[in-house]
Amino acid sequence: MLSCARPACTGTIKDGWCDLCGLAPPRPEGAPSAAGPAAVEAPATDSDRPWSPSDGGIDDAATRRWGGSARTRTAARRHAADPGEFPPIPSRDPLQAIMPDPTVPEHGRFCGRCRSAVGRSHNDAPGPTEGFCRQCGARYSFTPKLRAGDVVAGQYEVVGCLAHGGLGWIYLAKDTKVANRWVVLKGLLNAADDEAMTAARAELEFLAEVSHQNIVKMFNFAARDGWDYIVMEYVGGDSLKALLEARRERNGGRSSPLPVRVAIEYVLQILPALGYLHDNGLLFCDLKPDNVIRTKDSLKLIDLGGVYRMGSGSGTIYGTTGYQAPELEVEDRAEPSVPSDLYTAARLLAVLCLDFDDVQAQRRHSLPPKRGTPLFERYDALYQLLGKATAPNPDDRFQSAEEMADQLRGVLREVVAHETGEPAPARSTLFTAVFVASHDGPDAQLLPTLLVATDDLAAGWLATLAAAQPDEVISALRRAPQETIEVRLRLAQALIDAQDADELHELLAEIERRDPWEWRAQWYRGVAALAQKLPFAARASFEIVYHAIPGELAPKLALGVCAELAGEHEVAAGWYEIVSRTDPVYSTATFGLARCRMACGDVAGALAAYERVPETSSAHGRAQVARVSCLLAGEPAIDSLAAAAKAIQALDVDARQRAQLHAELLIKALSLVQREPRAADSERSLAGCPLDEVQLRLRLELTYRALAAGAASAGERIRLVDEANAVRPRTWR
Repeated sequence: MLSCARPACTGTIKDGWCDLCGLAPPRPEGAPSAAGPAAVEAPATDSDRPWSPSDGGIDDAATRRWGGSARTRTAARRHAADPGEFPPIPSRDPLQAIMPDPTVPEHGRFCGRCRSAVGRSHNDAPGPTEGFCRQCGARYSFTPKLRAGDVVAGQYEVVGCLAHGGLGWIYLAKDTKVANRWVVLKGLLNAADDEAMTAARAELEFLAEVSHQNIVKMFNFAARDGWDYIVMEYVGGDSLKALLEARRERNGGRSSPLPVRVAIEYVLQILPALGYLHDNGLLFCDLKPDNVIRTKDSLKLIDLGGVYRMGSGSGTIYGTTGYQAPELEVEDRAEPSVPSDLYTAARLLAVLCLDFDDVQAQRRHSLPPKRGTPLFERYDALYQLLGKATAPNPDDRFQSAEEMADQLRGVLREVVAHETGEPAPARSTLFTAVFVASHDGPDAQLLPTLLVATDDLAAGWLATLAAAQPDEVISALRRAPQETIEVRLRLAQALIDAQDADELHELLAEIERRDPWEWRAQWYRGVAALAQKLPFAARASFEIVYHAIPGELAPKLALGVCAELAGEHEVAAGWYEIVSRTDPVYSTATFGLARCRMACGDVAGALAAYERVPETSSAHGRAQVARVSCLLAGEPAIDSLAAAAKAIQALDVDARQRAQLHAELLIKALSLVQREPRAADSERSLAGCPLDEVQLRLRLELTYRALAAGAASAGERIRLVDEANAVRPRTWR
């Protein structure tokens, strides 16, 4: 637990307040202001620093201003399936949840008017649960108003107290008029708190408007003895806060975060509920572990007392230190917004999966550093996603819950693939799904291409644009019926194909002037730089794209191509490994991974990479041919030669290509027996040829002559005949 930083106080920070002195922790010296650091310009485009997923290369504010990608449509559609698994919990008897001693701990007692600590112990006497604030004189009361057996509104029979929270006591009751179903009554914690009463009534109003499977249902509003109560469904579970506390207790008082897969899946359950509220003009504002209940088969948002209506321009803004966005905590604060709501979702995710005890003090508006944080070092995409969602500038964050969920699903797939060793593919809604594979080397033409947004006004017209020479495409695009963003982006691709760098630069600059958060302009900058063989300039652009869409595989593939082109094979292999492992359909990454493994002397790693290409892929045959070349690389041992011979036999290739591969095999075998005479063994054969120098020469001669007979040109035929004559064994005849 975090200790209180005040002199002479030995308390600890709990829920943002010291459990002894009752005050909020002071801001540590050197901590950033609530508004966060000022935005800076984008990084220069000719960086020469190597970077890989295990490095900290994008841990700076420079890329943050490129974060608000919702303005340019980042996948408003859900993927068909998520690889995450929602962990079920056993059913629980509601009576087991009753508090045996329903009291508000002293460290949780504050004045409803001035927020001063009240009801605290003094001179060894326990703090009173009712009285008057010594600072402002307002009356306070923390005594439950209902007891077991009380009946509210002639219908709801109270069983006991379930919990206490920031806005009221929560009671378990039976609805005697509807089959004795379990319900929850939520009343005011402090009746003298005008803000709490307002929030309670607001919760009733908002709950009456919403209906979502991940939001608690409101049934009624009842009163007894002048006290008002909201009647809600009983969801029968524990809060995520209780879950974390139970894990901590089992871990001897030390933090015990959730497995990252579970934490991500939990947040993915909550984001649709936030999106539903946003679509209805509402903001939740106070998302934290306390306000999420885990039921048998789902998660539910509770405590909607802090819900804020968009554009209202007035009303109390509720939030919790460590979760609330920085722009809501400054004196001249902004209104809550969708990005500020999504900020709380990102902070929730961080608390669930990180050892993050200082969330409400030293790191109230920052994340742990990537270096030294094992989870971030293992899953850089998670670090990038959290960084984007909690950027100081709201415009740099995700702009919709759907956008954030789509990118978070991509991160989840990477996590699943890493933890299980099994692919977790899904079709991208931003990039093409079909890729050209090559084992020759890195090339910008091997990257996926951007899809056209179907809601663009020119989408239909662009679909009719026939493939033609670049100058013809450019001419057609300039005559487009509407100059939409998709038309301008398609023109950028055509200008790259035409190698018109000057006009391309002007076009992309104009796109960015219209929308500084248009990351697709940076994508085309990167593609253009790669086409010019400028890997470091390309990498600077693709890093910005990666930060904008951290769940997508395409920018990671592009970064791998940049690193390989720059000769950084270990770095490139790291990027290729992430992409290939997550989705083998990206065969470009698999071929790149194999090349880089070979360049690093890891033959076994290269062979394993080629095996990832599925049989259903159009690149499978090329992968198997490349695997043979891998087995024959360098000075292979007899076992590698035998494996190559077996692989050649299994290949589905034409007779000529098979003969060419057999020639390579025989050349390597001949070199082996010449280099190591003891390796010769006339009893052992390769592709039906005894492992003997004379027999190998004879078979290789016949192979060359067969290839010469089917040569496509006279020059090639002469070369092959010369090879056959040179390799034939010398005889007296």
